[in-house]
Amino acid sequence: MFKVTAEQQAIIDGVTAVCTGFGDDYWADCDREARFPREFHRAIADAGWLGVTMPEAYGGAGLGIKEASLVMHTVAQHGGAMAAASSIHMNMFGPHPMVVHGTPDQKTRWIPQLVAGTDQVCFGVTEPDAGLDTTSIRTVAKRVDGGWRVSGRKMWTSTAQVANKILLLARTSPKPAKGEGKPTDGMTLFYTDMDRSKIEVRRIAKHGRAAVDSNTVFIDELFIPDQDLIGDEGRGFYYLLDGLNPERILIAVEAIGIGLDALRRAARYARERVVFGRPIGRNQGIQHPLAECWVNLEAALLLAERAADLYDAGQPCGPEANGAKLLGSRAGYEACQRAVLTHGGMGYAKEFHVERLLREVLITRIAPVTDQLILSFIAEKVLDLPKSY
Repeated sequence: MFKVTAEQQAIIDGVTAVCTGFGDDYWADCDREARFPREFHRAIADAGWLGVTMPEAYGGAGLGIKEASLVMHTVAQHGGAMAAASSIHMNMFGPHPMVVHGTPDQKTRWIPQLVAGTDQVCFGVTEPDAGLDTTSIRTVAKRVDGGWRVSGRKMWTSTAQVANKILLLARTSPKPAKGEGKPTDGMTLFYTDMDRSKIEVRRIAKHGRAAVDSNTVFIDELFIPDQDLIGDEGRGFYYLLDGLNPERILIAVEAIGIGLDALRRAARYARERVVFGRPIGRNQGIQHPLAECWVNLEAALLLAERAADLYDAGQPCGPEANGAKLLGSRAGYEACQRAVLTHGGMGYAKEFHVERLLREVLITRIAPVTDQLILSFIAEKVLDLPKSY
């Protein structure tokens, strides 16, 4: 468990009160119907939790990533898994470049709507031919009178079906040739309207988290006015870095929360399921794997909490944030898989929901960064080994 103050415990209690209004049947229906959980999103917004990290001057609570982690960890533990978490977690880290680098006018126009939940934003960064190599994006923004014309293609853009705003990364100058500049230069960040006369959104059918859409997005001559440019032209990549460590921390605590939910379900089933005249939970072959899952989840949570505390203290936390994402996603996945196996054949059935948790948690092993890149980062930055890629 997190070490929390009385005020932080009040956050956990408040979020729990919202989440308990949405049971397993609600989340199963959202999953089956591939329907965005609008009612849950609205309830979280009405309770004020979308503005946890937003400045108080614009209607937020002005709290830190530790408090955002408490919100997302709690949300993930109550049956909604990544469908619940992904419906709101963009609010916790995504707008951070705008909060840090936006003008007072931009913050006044944008932040209160995000806090109130009247605006929903999607994240237009990843591209089909770039993936994790963000410097190779091909979406281009060309200068025109009063703004920019943008054309290109984005991939795995979550919530683009329901969003009315997009945080969009585009090249305003070509990627420098090798030896002629930094490949990270020339990318510019915009926060603008989802003009669907210029943006086509195609849903991607996927393994899990059906309730929160992922999409391929086609942008054709989208006009973006000058007032929607965040910060300085060409500095967009560096602005995105402000949100990377918080994102990793939040993904970690979400995966851990899903794992704890699955573990509780597995332990309950093991206590109640009787085979050969005794509960299966009496068998060490059932007990020990579940106990090991608990140890791994708690260990991962400790590193995630340390990363959040470092971030909120203004100290470097890259290794801790990345390490927490690696351990948290692994521990969450392993707990969900063990929950399915503990249920035996019924674990494969939708009735007990653990198969849904397993499908939902898998995305944390893949996004927003893979295990391999995390290990390469730690090898280079912590162990001082030569860069391998």
